[in-house]
Amino acid sequence: SSTTQGPAAGNFGVATVGVAGLAIASAGAGKARRAKPSQRKVTVAMRARGGEDTRVCIPLEELRNTDVDKVGGKSASLGEMISQLSDVGVPVPGGFSTTAHAYKEFLDKGGINAYINDQLSDESIYTDVNKLMEVGKNIRDKIMDTPFQKDFEEELKAQWQRVSGGDEKFTFAVRSSATAEDLPDASFAGQQETYLNVMGYEDMKQKVHLVFASLFTDRAISYRHDRGFEHEKVQLCATCQKMVRSETGAAGVMFSLDTESGFDKVVFVTSAYGLGETVVGGTVNPDEWYVFKPTLAEGKNSIIARTMGSKLIKMVYQEGGGTGTVDTSAEEQKNWSATDKEVTDLAEMAVKIEKHYGRPMDIEWARDGDDGKLYIVQARPETVASQKKVGVIEEYKMKTKGGDIMAEGRAVGKRIGAGKVNTLTSIDQMAEFEEGQVLVADMTDPDWEPIMKKAAAIVTNRGGRTCHAAIIARELGIPAIVGCGDATDKLSKGDEVTVSCAEGDTGFIYKGQLEFEKNVTELGELPPVGMKIMMNVGNPETAFTFGQLPNEGIGLARLEFVINNAIGVHPKALLNYDTIPAETKALIDARMKGYGSPKEFYTQKIVEGVATLAASVYPKRIIVRLSDFKSNEYKSLIGGEQYEPDEENPMIGFRGCGRYTDPFFEECFAMELEAIKKVRGEMGMTNVEIMIPFVRTLDMAKDVNEVLEKNGLKRGVDGLKVNMMAELPSNVFLAEEFLEYFDGFSIGSNDLTQLTLGLDRDSGLVAQYFDERNPAVMKGLETLIKTAKAKGKYVGICGQGPSDHPDLAKQLMEWGIDSVSLNPDSVIPTWQFLGKK
Repeated sequence: SSTTQGPAAGNFGVATVGVAGLAIASAGAGKARRAKPSQRKVTVAMRARGGEDTRVCIPLEELRNTDVDKVGGKSASLGEMISQLSDVGVPVPGGFSTTAHAYKEFLDKGGINAYINDQLSDESIYTDVNKLMEVGKNIRDKIMDTPFQKDFEEELKAQWQRVSGGDEKFTFAVRSSATAEDLPDASFAGQQETYLNVMGYEDMKQKVHLVFASLFTDRAISYRHDRGFEHEKVQLCATCQKMVRSETGAAGVMFSLDTESGFDKVVFVTSAYGLGETVVGGTVNPDEWYVFKPTLAEGKNSIIARTMGSKLIKMVYQEGGGTGTVDTSAEEQKNWSATDKEVTDLAEMAVKIEKHYGRPMDIEWARDGDDGKLYIVQARPETVASQKKVGVIEEYKMKTKGGDIMAEGRAVGKRIGAGKVNTLTSIDQMAEFEEGQVLVADMTDPDWEPIMKKAAAIVTNRGGRTCHAAIIARELGIPAIVGCGDATDKLSKGDEVTVSCAEGDTGFIYKGQLEFEKNVTELGELPPVGMKIMMNVGNPETAFTFGQLPNEGIGLARLEFVINNAIGVHPKALLNYDTIPAETKALIDARMKGYGSPKEFYTQKIVEGVATLAASVYPKRIIVRLSDFKSNEYKSLIGGEQYEPDEENPMIGFRGCGRYTDPFFEECFAMELEAIKKVRGEMGMTNVEIMIPFVRTLDMAKDVNEVLEKNGLKRGVDGLKVNMMAELPSNVFLAEEFLEYFDGFSIGSNDLTQLTLGLDRDSGLVAQYFDERNPAVMKGLETLIKTAKAKGKYVGICGQGPSDHPDLAKQLMEWGIDSVSLNPDSVIPTWQFLGKK
């Protein structure tokens, strides 16, 4: 079909791009050739024989996914959802689409085609930004100056009349839908224009005209050239859809996987007040949620994490059409822009859409302020995370720790980049940007694409992880940090910086060009080993990435990480919130935004941290070690000063199990247990087990089980396993007796080594004697393993030892240990070492 020339077959050029409906397209092209002389008269007969469809507008509900070549990706996708998913609870507003045939006729009859080909034949426009701007403008002017053909105008008016009922106040959203857009491997995210709050026929006609011209914006010309799409192979259609009144509601974007890690068991939902363009365009930092699909399907409470965005502005309608942005109120800023129920309903829709299309999807949604209902306004294949190579792990790591942090924000991708800062305030400065610089801006939009691809890294003040800047950065494989708030103030032109997105959800901009390394591991088939290899993961922000490593679950999830990073406040200060000093209160209030009470904040943040970690390896087990801060570490939390003692040697002081059974800490510990109970019960994550640290005596072992039972966590009930951290010489000498109270041992080799050899590993004077492979420590390890095995109980190790010394891991395997839990970066190397014959 690609050899066919002339207007009739023009819109089949797209058949070369792998779209469904290919065979029909080719067949149609052949028949179209014979239909030229009296095309108008044979339209009806032609359509009946499956030949070319010469309609210039088609109602959305008559379209299917196979119609991409007729109406472009967006319209075809909306038609597919309206016709196939509205019965299963995915509501999509109706409307109509102009066709590729109409666009082709407009360009041919208006004599615009020859002009475009002539203008774009100059290859130098792709390297010279100023030339590109000039050529783009010439083509767009030519399109706008050419009137529509008469039959197209008549049909456009008839469709406007059908959908609006002739009401001049009825509002439409007019978006571009390209025949090569939204294919699984190329996100044309925002390559063409969108017009909202379009009122009346004349306004709509003008907006459709502008959409036609937008195929030739500078960014669209550049993007197609870079991706190898021929200009004449792409046609533009206008999707004219009933507008959802979200200016008085909320809107956002959701993905049916985690965009950062590609983890596909979650739906990632974002939301802000007003029209959704602020979220898509990155002018606002939205609220974010993760919903876990397996427990969503079971009807459990499945929201496993939430982050409140600043939502400083919202986009609303303006009188007489069009849109503008206004500031949100203080009340709006400190509340969630969507309820838990709405987030759950949206996630259910996302799962249905994903299932229907058979691939991860990128979906735009809106809540109508008038009827309060949720609508899906767009869905397209997600094009970055889902295309990642399977079996290849790419890891970036900072070599220098603790550099000077100049600014921070939300990390996009997992990479690191370095270079000189170039701060741009507008697109007009494009020509000043050089290859390899770090682009710093208030925000970027798709117009910036030609320079974004030259950047070593991208840093913006505004935007969330689903905005255009983020999507384009991911696609280009460039590290980006969005939503910094103050990057343009803190970073100056010419500063040398390192932009790191390799340290979790928070991205850091460090002073100077620091050293970092990149490791690429081809996994291949890992050899079988004689025990389970688990991971030590405490940071929920990295869990979805690490969960995709080969593993048998999480052998150590330290609760301190969540308490320190997500809460940062001493539990006593939260319990005594009403009586604490005003300045401490102010610090707590800032962190507590979006949570009902201090107690709910503490419990809920632990719930989210544990649930995220548990989701990353579900249904495999995760052993959560309950809080094991020492008094000096508790003291450094907000409000901790007034509650913690000064201890000479906190390492062997008031910590672990000794705290849990002490009246001073009773209420604090109860909040922790409340969280664990919620994750296992209401949220259905029964893969969560608990571990009790620093159990000095058998009496303590007995007491702590009573405390657990009193708080509704009884060993053995609902499959709950309670393990003990074996890390004291007393645990070794009385191994058999301790096992009466617990389901198994998790060996903490760090503390066991310190306490067996009587040394403080933090003291430089004696640090050289610290070695888990010392014969005394090895004898302790052997006793613990063999005792547990003799009693048929679980035994694993989660200390640093096996991560540092693969030979130690091998010895433990020979003694019959059930599992070793390693730091994620040593999982693959240790696995390969242990599997060597």
